[in-house]
Formats: sequence, C-alpha cells, structure tokens
Amino acid sequence: MLTWGAVVILSACTSNKITSDEAEQSSAKEGVEQYKDNDKSSDEQVGGLANHEAISPDRLIDTLMNGSKEAIYDQFTPEMKQAVSLADFKTAIENYMNPEQSWKQVVYAELNGSKEYGWMDETGTQGIRAYFTENHQISGLTIIPMKPHPDTDSKLTKTEFQFPMKGDMFVFWGGNNVLLNYHYEHETQRYALDIVRTQDGASYKGDPKVNASYYAFGDPLYAAADGTVVDIKNNIEDNVPGVLNPQEPAGNYVVIDHGQGEYSFTAHIKKGSVAVKKGDQVKQGDLIGELGNSGNSSEAHLHFQVSDGPDLFTSRSINIRWADQSQDLTKGNTVQGLPQ
Repeated sequence: MLTWGAVVILSACTSNKITSDEAEQSSAKEGVEQYKDNDKSSDEQVGGLANHEAISPDRLIDTLMNGSKEAIYDQFTPEMKQAVSLADFKTAIENYMNPEQSWKQVVYAELNGSKEYGWMDETGTQGIRAYFTENHQISGLTIIPMKPHPDTDSKLTKTEFQFPMKGDMFVFWGGNNVLLNYHYEHETQRYALDIVRTQDGASYKGDPKVNASYYAFGDPLYAAADGTVVDIKNNIEDNVPGVLNPQEPAGNYVVIDHGQGEYSFTAHIKKGSVAVKKGDQVKQGDLIGELGNSGNSSEAHLHFQVSDGPDLFTSRSINIRWADQSQDLTKGNTVQGLPQ
C-alpha cells in the first residue's frame, strides 16, 4: 500500500473487520487509499493529546496490552475516530490481544511524513502495523494474522534477474511476511515488489495531485532478464494520484517469458510508453517502457513480480533469485538499480 499521507486502517485478526476504508478493498490487486490533510490547524491535529502524554511507537505495544486504551484512542487522527468508536476499539483489543504475548519490531519505514512500524508476536502468527504522523498522531492501526509459507519462500526462480530500473530505489512493499509485504498472503502475488524513487524521505516534490511531481514518474524500465514478450497493454490512462482504477488493476504492463516456466510482470507502466510488442525477443537491460501510474495505483511506482504462468491473477508468484545477492529487497530498504 502506497501512501503520501495518513492511512485510515483498522482491522481485526480475522477476516471480519472492525472497520476499514477503501485502503483494503482489494489488496490482491493493490488496493490503495490515500489521505492528505494539510488544511487543519495544529490545534485540530493534536486531538485529545492535551489529556495524555503522547504514546511513542516504542510504547505502543505495551500500552495496547497493559495500558490505557483511552490514551491510544485520543492519539488517533480525526479520521480514525470517525472510522471506529472507542468502545469498539477496546473490544477489539480485548478479543485479539493476549497480555502475555511478547513482540518484536520487524518493520520501520518512513515516507512522505508518515512513519510505519510493524511488530510480530513470538509465534510468528500475529502482527500489528501502526502509522504515526509527524505530530505523533496514530493515523493507522491494524491487527493482522500472519501465516508463513516456508515451502515457497525457499524456492527461488531458476532465472537470475537484474533490478529493472536504474539508480537508487526505495522498497515500499517487499519481503517474506505480510508485515513487510502486504502481497504475501496472496499466492498470486506473494513475492511481488512495490518500488518508488525517493529524495530526502519523500516520493514527490510539489503538487501531490500531479504525476510529474513524483520522482519515479517517467523513469525508464528495463527487461530484468532475457526472454520473449508474451503480452503487453499500453492504452490505460495514468491516474490522477490518489484516484484508483480497480477495473484495470495492473494498468499498462509487459509480460516476458524467461523460459523454464517463469514469467516477469512489470506493471503500472506509463500510457503509450511500452517500447516492445508481443513476440519480441529481449535481452536483459533492453528498454521496455516508462514507469507510470496506471491501474490500481495511488502514485507512480513499479510493481514487479515473477510467476509460473503468464496470467497475473491465476499464476503463482515465485520468490526471485537476484543476480546481486548482497541487496536486501525488503520493505524500508534502498536498493541500487542498474548502473546509470
């Protein structure tokens, strides 16, 4: 899920949500919700913090289990409070959290003024994700089940892939659990990556409603390995940032058959920029298009994955064997792309 502002999410540990917004309407197809609120005064944004000391991220888990739920609720953004009542919040915590659980932090990522934290319990079967704004409000809180898949985690592609962009890129979603990578719970996209370009902790500069403001928009995309182009789409309009297109979830894309039952998907390509056609033979590093904001995408970013078939939504995602094994393509890390 890409975000340039505050995210309003609150869901329980089962498929029955306490409450949620369109942020999680279709995570299998990259459902994304954005919210940006720069018009409120600082007094409005601090909510009820005057009555309680602000709860820092390192105190959140302990407070959830053993402390004041009212203090946490007071720290919610106005949008969070509209989405869930204090009574429902307290009930959810009572139902889904055990005071005896121990937790470890496994996620920290910062982008566009929002800080994301993730914790996993000792069993590896439950996680908590929280978003904090720059002024210490809690703009998102999710209690989620975690199911490991060690059988597929350990099976890497036979093909060695190069990263399909140049320069330094930020991994927004990537890794082998649902806290690091929200795609992970879906077999069809389990090892997919969502990648943005950042400068000084931000993915854009200027008007956030203009695609050209995003550092990644229009960046060249390259074939990640040798192969044959088996499918493309090139006529989907790029979204106004924050407006999704769930009818065309992948947007414009290029699918390449690399042999041995392995197909790469490069999605959310800029309209009209696809530089290859079906049947083309490509070499690793050949230009295939430009990064855009088409499909179910909130801002210019790369969705990249490798699957065992040519259909994004029926094939199974495969964990990628990268040619440069020294790079860690998990959430929150910056990776070095192809040489400039």
